[in-house]
Amino acid sequence: MKYFSTRGAHHASCEQFSYCDVLISGLASDGGLMLPTEYPKIPAAQIEAFRQLIYPDLAFEIIRLFATDIPENDLCALVNATYTKEVYGTDAITPLTQIEPNLYLQHLSNGPTLAFKDMAMQFLGRAFEYVLAKRDAKLTVLAATSGDTGSAAEYAMRGRKGIEVFMLSPAGRMSSFQRAQMYSLNDANIHNIAVEGVFDDCQDIVKSISSDLVFKEKYNLGTVNSINWGRICAQVVYYFYGALQLTNAKTPKVSFCVPSGNFGNILAGHIAREMGAPIDQLVLATNENNVLDEFFRTGIYRPRGAANTYETSSPSMDISKASNFERFVFDLFDRDPIKLAVLWKTLERDGFFDISQTVEFKNIHARFGFLSGMSTHENRLATIRSVYAQSKVLIDTHTADAVKVAREVLDTAASVPMIALETALPVKFAETIEEALGFSPLLNASQQAMMALPQHVETCGVDPQRIKRLIENHFAKI
Repeated sequence: MKYFSTRGAHHASCEQFSYCDVLISGLASDGGLMLPTEYPKIPAAQIEAFRQLIYPDLAFEIIRLFATDIPENDLCALVNATYTKEVYGTDAITPLTQIEPNLYLQHLSNGPTLAFKDMAMQFLGRAFEYVLAKRDAKLTVLAATSGDTGSAAEYAMRGRKGIEVFMLSPAGRMSSFQRAQMYSLNDANIHNIAVEGVFDDCQDIVKSISSDLVFKEKYNLGTVNSINWGRICAQVVYYFYGALQLTNAKTPKVSFCVPSGNFGNILAGHIAREMGAPIDQLVLATNENNVLDEFFRTGIYRPRGAANTYETSSPSMDISKASNFERFVFDLFDRDPIKLAVLWKTLERDGFFDISQTVEFKNIHARFGFLSGMSTHENRLATIRSVYAQSKVLIDTHTADAVKVAREVLDTAASVPMIALETALPVKFAETIEEALGFSPLLNASQQAMMALPQHVETCGVDPQRIKRLIENHFAKI
């Protein structure tokens, strides 16, 4: 399996890379995102056989299709060490709970940082260490987080040989639990930087620094954001796993509703569907930062600036420029980098592009199965209350966005079961849970201790040069 950039030349002349290359490289040198030259198509009989597999065995079967340059014995060992009951608290790894007729939650937040990012990040930490050891190399991880990626990455990379992590987060815009998870870490290879702006500013800094090819090469910059193909690839697994739990001869397909910020999670669902997973619709749920919902409804993509990106009670989705969206648009336009380049030039010039009158816009639902909807703070409160009243299941704010939108779609497509992806545990957003229900989720003893720890973070303005100097100064001291 080879990989190329969304902005590269046509297939015949495009530079191609291996899985291990793209795993540790982050953005392509031309500023594009890496994708496999084609998605593997899994025969129906093989998918049927997958039903019998436990989660780590299914993960091996899916990931090995993409990581063809890792010997299968080594890959099997990496996967089996990652997806364990000890780490995720259950043999099922991502169990399902029915919360009302035809609507299920898939629990993705049983890992160490209580968010779905652990599903891929725990694998990524081991895969990074494996590849770096093979190449006798070191890696500087430079990444941005809106809340959950940061802690998941830091917990996966802490103490790992050959890896330094510089994590940018928007100052004051994460929950107190999210801040404590990240900033209380004391590991020598973890460096937290709070940027006085929004997530999109953090993401723009990462892109700006990554586009300085001399700096990138000198410090071997990589990323753990959802632009990292290794994360997307590992997330494909739980779509297969969830779909295969609910489908059978009478119910051949299932739909998913996915709370979406940077578009990485639902992109993995799109790839699973392209590979042959029994998925009917992919329903994207946004909060008040509804740039993607606007696109999927109208065909107009109009990212907002930092000043117009709202601070909401589902903060991990407070994103107006979704990095992974480029990968989907590339697929939508028949993987034609020239058409993609035209759209991105239009976006740069006009601040938006409009594909509403194109065949491709019609294909968004007809060919790719996408629908969308949005949720507000009041919707979140009402959804948290109603789910708790009906099923005694406590959900967080991001999962509430998904459940609210899933219910709307189920009204028109009730014959197909819907899985709403649970993306974080409610304890991470206790303030809003208390507003909704009048009580806060209980912290266990280790979480209480974490909240009381001193926090280590450096604050700076929206300044890529300052971040570069921080990285340079750190390595000068080593």
